[in-house]
Amino acid sequence: MQRTVLMADGQSFYASIEKAAHPEYRDKPVAVGDPARRSGIILAACPAAKSRGVTTAQRVGEALAKCPELVVIRPRMQTYISVSLLITEIFESITDQVEPFSIDEQFLDVTGSLALFGSAEEIARLIQTRVKLSTGVWSRVGIGPNKILAKMATDNFAKKRPTGIFKLTHDNIEKDLWSLPVHQMFMVAGRMTSHFARMGLHTIGDIARLDLGEFKKRMRCRMGRQSDIQAEYYWQTANGIDPSPVVTGMRSQIKVINHGRALKWQTYRTIEDIEPLMIELIVEVCRRARRYGYMGRVVAVGAAETDGHRSSSFGRQRTLPRPTHLEHEIGPVIRSLFLEHWKGLPLTHLHITLTDLSRDDVYQLDLFENRERLIHREKTVDALKERFGPTAIIRASSLLKTAQAFERAAQIGGHWA
Repeated sequence: MQRTVLMADGQSFYASIEKAAHPEYRDKPVAVGDPARRSGIILAACPAAKSRGVTTAQRVGEALAKCPELVVIRPRMQTYISVSLLITEIFESITDQVEPFSIDEQFLDVTGSLALFGSAEEIARLIQTRVKLSTGVWSRVGIGPNKILAKMATDNFAKKRPTGIFKLTHDNIEKDLWSLPVHQMFMVAGRMTSHFARMGLHTIGDIARLDLGEFKKRMRCRMGRQSDIQAEYYWQTANGIDPSPVVTGMRSQIKVINHGRALKWQTYRTIEDIEPLMIELIVEVCRRARRYGYMGRVVAVGAAETDGHRSSSFGRQRTLPRPTHLEHEIGPVIRSLFLEHWKGLPLTHLHITLTDLSRDDVYQLDLFENRERLIHREKTVDALKERFGPTAIIRASSLLKTAQAFERAAQIGGHWA
């Protein structure tokens, strides 16, 4: 039996939740962002706001200039997470095969539910009704025989139709999907679009109609010998091939642990300003690694800097002698990498990354220090933070002016709870 997979996406998710919570804003343009920070960005905008030129990731000040009547509401991340979990429960009342893709997107394999609830289109309408009545969020639903086609049905067609539903199968993929520009294919962003354009591939169909061997040859000429796996992925995506199952719950395999911040560049001008924040990022990356049970052997630091006239960015990594999740082993390497490549301009972004992960249940002992004791100490500190909050124990540097530990403790994902 051919599978039937749905991708359900919440329209203007954060903004829709806020409009449902504030009936007085029903007919007004609403966006979610920090109204106190005009330099901050818009996280979500309702359709009424989008029709007036407001877009996601736009500066709050720019959005208000385009739409003076815009109502900007401070984000409430814990509320959005709770609503997302409620929507998951609604989906699980229809099928037990539900895979969250993001906070507002989820895959459902309803193959076994068709006999109970009717056709895929009927299930999609049932989802729309239940989610709308329960949360105030309107859902767009893509239908396909696999996750790739369901996702592209949602993004390219369902979002643009009044019904909010579209079915994309191998019967209509050539007619409906292949004529679209290549950047509308799943997982193709700006840089890959440029590569395809230089290969003479401008639509999704240009890739799909090519013989796989010929496509690999073009990818090798453009991107090197290591591009065969990438070529096969894009060719299969263009042809709607995706054998991956809908996996219940969130994916458990972790390949990278990172943490970063967007910064006010006027504030982070010197290494004395930057170092307190850098230490906090290192501490958080190590804490996450210990929470997930991993150590990493490759550390990286990335930054963007500007003085208002000149701008630059960099990302550099270094391999450690052994895997670790201890701050005192990672910190000096990060600081050295940063100072080596930083041009001295004020920072607008800083992030720390730990990769080449391995499980932390086996690790190398040291003749000159008691690593087991150090690891036990850090895990004890982690346990105290889990129980009493992230600021229960902090480093002295977090008391300095440019540190953010206390501010971030009251937030979820960088936004107010």
